[in-house]
Amino acid sequence: MNLIAEATKSHLKKNPPVLRPGNTVRVHQRIIEGAKERIQIFEGLVISVRAGRGLNGNYTVRRVGAGTIGVERTFPLHAPYILKVERVKIAQVRRAKLNYMRTRFGKAARFSKEKRESMVWEEPEAEKELEKIKEEKVEAAEEKAEIEHDKVVELEEKFEKAHEGHATQDAKEADGKGADNSAGDAGGESGEPVSEAKGPQDSSAKPQA
Repeated sequence: MNLIAEATKSHLKKNPPVLRPGNTVRVHQRIIEGAKERIQIFEGLVISVRAGRGLNGNYTVRRVGAGTIGVERTFPLHAPYILKVERVKIAQVRRAKLNYMRTRFGKAARFSKEKRESMVWEEPEAEKELEKIKEEKVEAAEEKAEIEHDKVVELEEKFEKAHEGHATQDAKEADGKGADNSAGDAGGESGEPVSEAKGPQDSSAKPQA
């Protein structure tokens, strides 16, 4: 057990959130999309907390969107991409899992003993982990861009060589046609008499005396 605790100690947060079912929270999550990044806030009701405060700990947050569409997300307790967790309200409930809230909407989804009580859990070291991940992704993107650039340059060189070959072949064909035309012109201007076409002679014509 000590070996497992030592191995997982570096992955644990120093200030993990302390949540209970019935809490209304705002989860600030860092989203990385290619070269862009943004902070997404997911606000909803905590309906379950599982696996305690260890490395496998997680909590499920349910949010009701437009109409009766419910969205649930499960967040690991020690995830490095969770920058901040804000507790907005607390409510007294008698169950460890509020699965019955999936069938309640509007006023039926409200708790009788509910009050506002703010609390913020923020992990400063999560920023360092995300910066490290960001740098690694930027390096990978730069390497990929260099490889694609080399491929484009190679294709352009091949295209230029092929274009030069076609241009040389067209020039040779044009020179051959020019030589043939000049030979034909020289034969027409040599001064040879051109025989005129004569019609058939009339055999019945009598010779003159």
